[in-house]
Amino acid sequence: MFCKRCGKVTQEKPPLLSDHPFYTKRFAFYVGRRCRSATIKDVAEELHLDWKTVKELEKKYLKEKLRRTGNPNPKVIGIDEISIGQGHSYRIVVRDLERRRAIWFGGHDRSQESLDLFYQELGPRKAKRIRLAVMDMWKAFEVSTLKQAPGAAVLYDEFHILRHLQNALDKIRKNEYARVSGQNRRFIKGQKYHLLSHWENLSLSGRKALKLLLAANKRLHTAYVLKESFGQLWSYQAATWARKFFENWKASLKWQRLRPDQEFAELVERHWDGNAAFCKPENKVALGFVEGLNNKIRVFQRRAYGLRDEEYLRLKVLTCTLPEI
Repeated sequence: MFCKRCGKVTQEKPPLLSDHPFYTKRFAFYVGRRCRSATIKDVAEELHLDWKTVKELEKKYLKEKLRRTGNPNPKVIGIDEISIGQGHSYRIVVRDLERRRAIWFGGHDRSQESLDLFYQELGPRKAKRIRLAVMDMWKAFEVSTLKQAPGAAVLYDEFHILRHLQNALDKIRKNEYARVSGQNRRFIKGQKYHLLSHWENLSLSGRKALKLLLAANKRLHTAYVLKESFGQLWSYQAATWARKFFENWKASLKWQRLRPDQEFAELVERHWDGNAAFCKPENKVALGFVEGLNNKIRVFQRRAYGLRDEEYLRLKVLTCTLPEI
């Protein structure tokens, strides 16, 4: 249009248009919403669009969701890594456990330097406001957090600790299978799932099979009872009582010849401060969201048969728990 004030021809852009001249924002957001429940290929076939066009429209939708959310200002964070591709290729994911959303995805591996990048982007002012950092027992994460956020208490993730205990029980199962012979092996073979599951999660047939196994092998019976009882550690409100429980649990390992469980006890002993931090009332945070987000990431990685575009993966991770727009 011609502007009488300046005497020039200008072009006006209506707010409903997107950055691309061939579609509107409403259409781009519709494509983005469809991609939440369908693959890019399916959406492209449904709307008769090119695969790359659908992907770019979804990326614009995800960026807009991220922009509307605002800058993070976390007080309680969860730190974990995810595997991308084959080999030991990792990226770090940081969550805001109070707002229940991912706030950072990046790094080159799971080293201290990679996690330092998150604190640098967050800024020293906001980093000092972090009061609690939940993580696994990876040393690099702890060192970086204590250095960059000195006011934060470190709490080790219950799920990761119990996973170490389950791995110890599985080693005992394998050792017992190698130790016994003949008909005694039939009680152990195929019982990994039943041993590693909680009793209340088993079906009726699973409970019968587990009862038969525990009655036939005393050492596995002892290891299973120890595994089931260890979860009581996170029920205490005082670190003194939690420590007393752990000392009694360690004492029950004496003369049992359960070397994997003894190694697990030594691991917990070395990281005791991060485990005892859960006893404080202000540190009682729900950790199920962490595993839930990991499952969501695995779902869209598997649905896409792997994601080569790392920027697209970053947007998917950061927005998978945000409401639709």
